[in-house]
Formats: sequence, structure tokens, C-alpha cells
Amino acid sequence: MSEPSEAAASEAAAGGAPESEAAGEAKGGRDAQLKHTGLRPGWTTGACATAATTAAYTALLTGDFPDPVTITLPKGQTPAFALAYEDLRPGIEATAAVVKDAGDDPDVTHGALVRATVRPLAPGAGVVFRAGPGVGTVTRPGLPLDVGEPAVNPVPRQMMREHVARVADGHAATGADVEITLSVDNGAEIARSTWNPRLGIVGGLSILGTTGVVVPYSCSAWIDSIRRGVDVARAAGRTHVAGCTGSTSERTVVAEYGLPEDALLDMGDFAGAVLKYVRRHPVDRLTVCGGFAKLSKLAAGHLDLHSKRSQVDKGFLAGLARTGGADEDLADRIRAANTGLAALQLCAAAHVPLGDLVAEAARDEALAVLRGAPVRVDVLCIDRAGTVVGRSAVR
Repeated sequence: MSEPSEAAASEAAAGGAPESEAAGEAKGGRDAQLKHTGLRPGWTTGACATAATTAAYTALLTGDFPDPVTITLPKGQTPAFALAYEDLRPGIEATAAVVKDAGDDPDVTHGALVRATVRPLAPGAGVVFRAGPGVGTVTRPGLPLDVGEPAVNPVPRQMMREHVARVADGHAATGADVEITLSVDNGAEIARSTWNPRLGIVGGLSILGTTGVVVPYSCSAWIDSIRRGVDVARAAGRTHVAGCTGSTSERTVVAEYGLPEDALLDMGDFAGAVLKYVRRHPVDRLTVCGGFAKLSKLAAGHLDLHSKRSQVDKGFLAGLARTGGADEDLADRIRAANTGLAALQLCAAAHVPLGDLVAEAARDEALAVLRGAPVRVDVLCIDRAGTVVGRSAVR
């Protein structure tokens, strides 16, 4: 679900890391994260589309494709992209393509071929975007694009407009009046593994990116998808949404509450991302649903539930169990338990409602993060089969 980069823009062509990082000491933000991880960054679909568009429009005006083609990103980096495909019909249209390289970030679009076909339009037409095969079309409100528009986000659109204008100025063209059709090979199939179907983006992938750079394992695209999911739900008038850690928890909340698809937020491990965004963009009710062990981390105050960044605190579980009637012997066995599920089973055998206690503590932690926002919260804890093993009241 996160965004990748291009593959044909090899380290030789693209210069490896973004320029700002390669040039010297990282000063914070993305550069600092890259320096800390030592992982190779990549380029967004927006950067790839801009590179392909720049190469195609240059060829349309001059007859030659620049290869590699250099672009300027919003923060000033100037990566170069090798072309994986080029085709010119002089005076009619030009097509160029690059392969998206996500660097060391795992992403379903890594290696996808991003194509741009540029055609001249009548003077005064401006820049018109079209969705070609593998690029989606917006069908629901709540996104930063109008319904019916190709799923090319605002920053990539601006990048392409600016680069087309620069190419026009550099070659004495009368104006940057062009149609840009973007496509991604196998994009419709790849999009099934993204948030696009749920967001009402049909037919393929989105062309994304705000900086042009993909930070490995930054998870920024997933968090952005969570935010867009909240936006779509609010625009659809949903008053009850659910943050779910996976498909099993989604099925559970649908069975419990009958929520429609656009009210389901694929939270994954990012409980904090959901809570902080809903704090700023409230809905009447938020249900958080997930596995017992994962939500025990939220109950203990962790907002990132990934196993690499937070662990089940069995001492915390033992303390909760004590508040629910567990004796010290049971508390000791909980502390020594191998897993959170084992702790839950120990408590179930002793008729101690550990699942409910965890759900209540997770709800209270969520309310603390919401800081008084007008949002009612409840929590459902489930086992691997989707059976509810703990629930809180709505508060």
C-alpha cells in the first residue's frame, strides 16, 4: 500500500539517493530517516510520470528523447531517469516510459512501467490529463480530485505542468497546450492490492507523491491512505467508521455493525495515524477492531502496533488481570506466558475478563489521544478466527 519508485532509473542514471541526502549531512525529516536507516530511497509514481512526460514532450518538440531525463522535485532534488520505452509519431504524439523503483521500500508498484503519452492541443487549451490503461478514475467525493477526474494527485499534476512549461520555454514553443495520458502496465491488477477500490478509484492505480521521494519503510503512503479513507467516509456522510488491523477484523465489524465498505479504515499497525487524523477531522463514532495481542499494545499506550516497534507487555496484562480479579499466582503465570493469546486463555480458564479489560484500556488510550474531540469510541478485540474475545462500551 505504500508508494514505490522506478526501476530503470538505476543508481547510475538516477544517482542513487536523492541529491539532498547524497550531498551531505542529513538535516532532519526524510533525509534524516534515510541516513539513519541506511536504506536506498526510491521515486514516487508522480516523479516517474513527470520524467516520462518531460521526455515525451521534449521528443514531440525536438524529435529526440532525452535519455536519461532529468527533472526537478519539489524540494530541489534533480534525479535523472533512464527511459524504458520511447515512441514518436512526429507532430502527433510521443510516448515515453520509466520503470518505478521503490528503492528498499516494499511496495506493490515497485517495477511497474509508468507511461506518458503527450499530444499537442489547440492554443489556450492548457494541460489536460487523461487516465490511460492502468490509471484509475475518481468515482466518489472526499478526495483532492473531482469525481470523474483521472487519479493523478495535485502535486504530480503541478510537477508535470511546470516541466511541460519549462520544455516549451526552452524550445521556443508557442505554449504548453498538451494532453497528457498516463498509464501503468498491469495497473488495474496491481490496484487490487491497494486502497483504490475502497476509495472509489476504479480502473487502476493513482499517480501519487508530494515530494517525489519514497522513504524506505516510512509507511507514509499507508498513512496517507488512512487519511483519504477518513475523508471519503466523511464526504459520504458516514457517522460511524471502523479502524481495522486487517481483513478478519473488517469482517467482524461488518458482521457486528453492518458498516459499508467506505466506512472501513485499513488501519494496519497505525492506530496513532487514525486517532490523530480523526481528532482533527471528527466523526461521531469510531470503532477500533483488531487482534487481542495487537490491541493490548494500544491499551499499554503504543500507537504503532508493528511487532518491530512495540511488543506485548505481559506485565501490563498481569496488572490489568489483577484489576479484574486475578490472584497473584495467575498474574505470575500471565507474566511468564509465551504470548498474549496464552495470557488470554489463562484468564478465560479463571473467568477473568482480560479481553474486556484490554478493550476498555485501549478505548481509554484512544480517547486520551483524541483529546476531547467529539468522537465516541469503542473497541473490539478478536482472536485469529474473528471471534470477539473482548469489547468495551461506547464512550
